[in-house]
Amino acid sequence: MNKFLLPFAWLYGLCIWLRNKLFDRNILPVEAFSIPVISIGNITVGGTGKTPHTEYLIRLLGKKYKIAVLSRGYKRKTSGFIRADENANSRSIGDEPLQMYRKFPEITVAVDSNRKRGIKNLLKLPPNKRPDVVLLDDAFQHRYVKPSLSLLLINSNQPTYNDFLLPVGRLREPAANHVRADIVIFTKCPYPFDPDFLQSIEANLHLKTHQQLFFSAYGYKSLLPVFSENNPIRKESLERLKKEDFSFLLLTGFAHPEDMIAYLENFTSDLHQRIYPDHHAFNRKNINEIRLAFKAIGNDRKIIVTSEKDAVRLTDISYFPDELKTFIYYLPIEVIINKEELFIQKIENHVANFKRNRILA
Repeated sequence: MNKFLLPFAWLYGLCIWLRNKLFDRNILPVEAFSIPVISIGNITVGGTGKTPHTEYLIRLLGKKYKIAVLSRGYKRKTSGFIRADENANSRSIGDEPLQMYRKFPEITVAVDSNRKRGIKNLLKLPPNKRPDVVLLDDAFQHRYVKPSLSLLLINSNQPTYNDFLLPVGRLREPAANHVRADIVIFTKCPYPFDPDFLQSIEANLHLKTHQQLFFSAYGYKSLLPVFSENNPIRKESLERLKKEDFSFLLLTGFAHPEDMIAYLENFTSDLHQRIYPDHHAFNRKNINEIRLAFKAIGNDRKIIVTSEKDAVRLTDISYFPDELKTFIYYLPIEVIINKEELFIQKIENHVANFKRNRILA
């Protein structure tokens, strides 16, 4: 902790406290909507797994309901409300919304920094496109919209009760404000779940009676080619690569790649890394750095491994070298939740009861 930054953290905390008081006392307007609006957010800066958990909810609810995901589209080069279509790219809507749009073409994906306006635009869609449920990505601090259900994600490697406000720590607002959440999920837990580890977190969190606590971990799947049109291999087994002593070049541009690094170390004794900042826009200089780093690996058996989010941005790069396209794969992840049946029941009951109560009203 840099003690010289504490005055700035106190000033920042005062501004956040005042802003929240204005919302709590209805001085700043808060709007609720006629359909379930589920917020997935965090209280820290980046790296809690919002996108994988949003995708989990898409898979869960998409079987019964028309789903729309509304994000601000972090680091996009556009403004206003944009609904994803076949012309969308990471510059127009952001990498995470584009990832969800490509994985789930049956849902509606839109971006708007003004979430209230974004939801209103979604509700104006034709009946066959109008969503039954809106998933608000990264919206815990966006209090102009009152979600019907709020999910707060906390990185188990950086629990909020051991953190500090910006710029000293990584907290966007005081840790006590987790009280606004209906469900708190500690993410990126070691798997299999360790009961002692989970119990230690629960003892330090001090949730309110209206809140429920869950824990989640990542399950990694087989490698998939980033440029599938240049690669005849549908999927690649890490176990096979381990047996044949492959070298890996890990390429990431997302927050906290430590878990991915630790996982890949199980499958190679020669792991090289090119680590860039979160949501990094790869330029020609970066691509040349990657090309040279891959070329410098002495082993003839070698591949490049990246994340699914980075793969979305890489496929938008027209100057990505053709000679690398057959060697680059991404590592898909899936969310594993403890007490999963209870979690699913909680989400499904919320949506069903909301719609039922709305019909009765």
